[in-house]
Amino acid sequence: MGLRFFNTLSRSVQAFVPLDASSKTVGMYCCGPTVYDFAHIGNWRTFVFADLVRRHLTFHGYAVKHVMNITDVEDKIIRRVRETRSSLREFTAQYEAAFFKDLRTLGCLEPHAKPRATEHIADIIALIEQLVARGIAYQAGDGSVYFSIEKYQGCGHHYGRLQKLDFAAMRTTERVATDEYDKEAVADFALWKAYVPDDGTVAWDSPWGKGRPGWHIECSAMSMKILGASFDLHLGGEDLKFPHHEDEIAQSEGATGRPFAKYWLHGAHLLVEGRKMSKSLGNFFTLPDLLARGFTGRDVRFLLLSAHYRETFNFTLEGLAGARTSLARIDECVGKLRDLADGAPGCAAPDVTGSDAWLDAFTGALDNDFNVAAAWGEIFKWITVTNKAIAERALSASQAATQLAAWKRANSVLGIGTAITTVAPAEIQALLAARQAARAARDFKRSDAIRDELKTRGWMIEDSPKGAKLKKIP
Repeated sequence: MGLRFFNTLSRSVQAFVPLDASSKTVGMYCCGPTVYDFAHIGNWRTFVFADLVRRHLTFHGYAVKHVMNITDVEDKIIRRVRETRSSLREFTAQYEAAFFKDLRTLGCLEPHAKPRATEHIADIIALIEQLVARGIAYQAGDGSVYFSIEKYQGCGHHYGRLQKLDFAAMRTTERVATDEYDKEAVADFALWKAYVPDDGTVAWDSPWGKGRPGWHIECSAMSMKILGASFDLHLGGEDLKFPHHEDEIAQSEGATGRPFAKYWLHGAHLLVEGRKMSKSLGNFFTLPDLLARGFTGRDVRFLLLSAHYRETFNFTLEGLAGARTSLARIDECVGKLRDLADGAPGCAAPDVTGSDAWLDAFTGALDNDFNVAAAWGEIFKWITVTNKAIAERALSASQAATQLAAWKRANSVLGIGTAITTVAPAEIQALLAARQAARAARDFKRSDAIRDELKTRGWMIEDSPKGAKLKKIP
């Protein structure tokens, strides 16, 4: 049936047909971090999902241009700059660097473009000028420029494309100056904010006087600068649906008269230990917090990809432990296949036995609105069948090579990588040699005692076609 997913814009599941279907190019924009603090685990659910979308599109042969903005000027950032008495770039650089370090730890591909709002002020001003020229934006008495929802709708546009809004309660005389406001409020919003003393050194010259951009206009300007007035995919968390994404549509289509993003994908909220994440509740986790508890980026990525993106997901430490166990099961099976396939002829040709048909089922699951739960189900059914075939010596070296190639294809989408091989210390290697010598001498009591000692030291012995191997116990 091909790739299809839920488009928030149409509120229905639709087949994916890119704007430029002939060349198979796809423009994809994902709202990036606001760099005033470290990203938390709720943020990472959105970014890991975006990475899955990009990888799956690439798997299908699309050439994806992935853009993710860096919001490095907005209300919270300016407040923190003032409090820390640092420069804007000095303050945001530390959190930007931490974000991309975490992104790599989670196995996410780096976006092709990472525009900073502060580097696109000229583009933002030009976009606001277009809106003013079309009569959709106006300058208020304080010097700020606002977007008029009434004038926008008067031009034949509809405000409320992503979420139904109560226009009966709309008061057009109200203006919203802050970057964040009540999600039930519908009011004219700031495109350009006139300078106030609390802004300190954070200001730029404009046709309307000294000031700075509003948050919403930044994404419109940067996405269209890089991807064009119309592009294929816009992703983000469901908390951004209104007002941020709704305002992006209004600003962009109000200025250009052309459709903005064709498909909108929104990820659901994440709970932690069954409750909304909060520092006061002690369930607020950054990635370094979880790494300090002994988990890995692979563990976190696996857990974040274990539930459907449109379902509210409960992230727990117990779930992370389960993710580690599941990954160990995958690694063990892949390791056995690698041992069995070592030295086999090339594995580019499909296995005529059809034993890699599970890959089609895996792909079909992800094609169905990125149903990761079903996709993982196909992976673990394959592991069960594969382990049985290996145990019964029913898998040839060439078949193992084919299976390994199929797994690499699936893993190119899942992005969980491979386990880092830990080299056993010399004294542990010596114990393994002593254990093997005891077995050769049929001294099984000594052999079992050495196995138990290795276990107490955190190592287990795995027998393979190439002999005994040491494996670090997770």
